[in-house]
Amino acid sequence: MAREIDNPSSLATAFDELLPEPPTLLGLGEPTHGIKEFPLLRNELLAHLATRGYRSIALETDFFAACIVDDYVSGAPTSLDTALAEGFSHSFGNVPGNRELLEWLRAHNAGKAPRDRIRFYGFDAPTEFAAAPSPRRFLTTVHDYLPAALRPTTSIDTGDDSDWSNPAAMYDATKSIGNSDLARALRVVADDLASALRRAAPDLRAKDPDAYDHARAHARTALSLLRYHAAMATEAPDRIGNLSGLRSEMMADNMLAIIAREQHRGPTLAFAHNSHLQRTNSSAGALVATALGPRYVVITTDANPHSEPGTLQHTLAEATTRRALFRTEELSEETRAGDPILPGHLPLTPADLTGADAVVFIADTDGKRHQYW
Repeated sequence: MAREIDNPSSLATAFDELLPEPPTLLGLGEPTHGIKEFPLLRNELLAHLATRGYRSIALETDFFAACIVDDYVSGAPTSLDTALAEGFSHSFGNVPGNRELLEWLRAHNAGKAPRDRIRFYGFDAPTEFAAAPSPRRFLTTVHDYLPAALRPTTSIDTGDDSDWSNPAAMYDATKSIGNSDLARALRVVADDLASALRRAAPDLRAKDPDAYDHARAHARTALSLLRYHAAMATEAPDRIGNLSGLRSEMMADNMLAIIAREQHRGPTLAFAHNSHLQRTNSSAGALVATALGPRYVVITTDANPHSEPGTLQHTLAEATTRRALFRTEELSEETRAGDPILPGHLPLTPADLTGADAVVFIADTDGKRHQYW
């Protein structure tokens, strides 16, 4: 049942057996952030997938900030430390494995034609744990890109940016600007800008596809951010759930935009928390799956070799002393989830098996989190 993946050769064999035809999007999840073994597995897998035609990787980090990293791995004179510090949100540049990833990508891409390079993307919203930014730069980017004749006449007045990014608004709806007259007026402006951009697509995209896609990303983000701020201003019982759902929607939109851009070059590997990639509930992965169907494959991961008998983790741990891959269809749902190995770790539950195609279990980890924030 278990496919050992304790070295590059066995990893390649196991994944080739699982995926005889590479899916358009392969999602690789992790059960928590900061444990080195999960991103190191990602790096090892990417090196193999590159031989099978994969030409992009997308991480759970700000869609726009990731452009700095993509420039670096494509050979730009940006320093590695700058790419790690400015190209990742959530302080993920400090996560073990990400420095090694960027070093490998830059070396791999060196000397290759653009069509053969592995591009780096982020697919997360431009939000942080307890704050969301002003929509100013997203609105003005689209406004300035459009021909003057197509620009809405309504003023883009976003007020003080600090009013939007106030972290207190995450926990207190009354502190949010999202339901103000200003915010409601800006949602109309954002809609007008998006409409004008779409109508101008035949001419603008033909002139410069990259510039048009850049503007379109800003347009959809402006609208999504304004929805997010409006939800922050709502005192509803499921307020945090609504915010999570809106973030998932932004993630899914970004992933689909990446797929649309990369579909002629090759498949994409996405790496994020398991909860974002599984095809369950209203996660980003579930939303992507509605568009891609079987072209989206999900592999979740977990750890904890010392789980109690009767748990899913104990069943997985009994099959390996290091790392192994399991098809979810071969695993029994008549178990329960084990305990977390540290705060923030979300052990896989039997119900999670329905939202993934396979599980990688890592037994040889001490479960220690690197302090990345």
